[in-house]
Amino acid sequence: MTETTGGLAAFDFDGTVSRRDTLVPFLALAAGRRRFLDGWRQVGLRAVRGRVDPRDRDAVKAELIDLLLAGRAETELEELGERYARDLLSEDQLRPLVLHRIRSHRARGDTCVLVSASLVYYLRPIARELGMAGVVGVDPEVRDGLLTGSMRRPNVRAEQKVVQLHDWMERSGIVPAEGRRSAYGNTSGDHALLRAADHRYWLGRPGRVPEGAEVLTAATPLR
Repeated sequence: MTETTGGLAAFDFDGTVSRRDTLVPFLALAAGRRRFLDGWRQVGLRAVRGRVDPRDRDAVKAELIDLLLAGRAETELEELGERYARDLLSEDQLRPLVLHRIRSHRARGDTCVLVSASLVYYLRPIARELGMAGVVGVDPEVRDGLLTGSMRRPNVRAEQKVVQLHDWMERSGIVPAEGRRSAYGNTSGDHALLRAADHRYWLGRPGRVPEGAEVLTAATPLR
């Protein structure tokens, strides 16, 4: 059953809610220094051999997740994600301006969701602490409690952000009120998400503002 549930506010995470990239540091933490460096070397070798295009971000990420996380227990990654999330929340790694926007959206009854190409293991606890309704993120495939090295769905980037957000909304029974869809992003990978929104807010380079978006500042009204 679906129902109109006020507005919807979709937030990219890395560089939008957070001040920096968070995926690579998490992979390094999860894999350990030696395996992390070896994983990058293996990706480089596969690129030289034509097995992966180094310009294809989705392919490189898939290779790294396979090399670094295959065979790991999901419970271990979930525990590590909880600790990593606490560090991000406590070390001034998140943008105060965006945290204020999340609170403002929630205060007027909007559904807030993270839509990110980062891993769900630390996005979920962060979303929980921020009072957000859910996460659309990279979710590794698991069999018998162990990561297979594959992802359940394509990388959450570009058009996939829109596709997977819509799927999440259908599963959650969320139908935003007319004209009340907001989106926040900072890179070209967020352009599709922004285009799908009624109100588009940009936290990337000022010279690269997408059409129809406005640079988010403390003075930007909540529409």
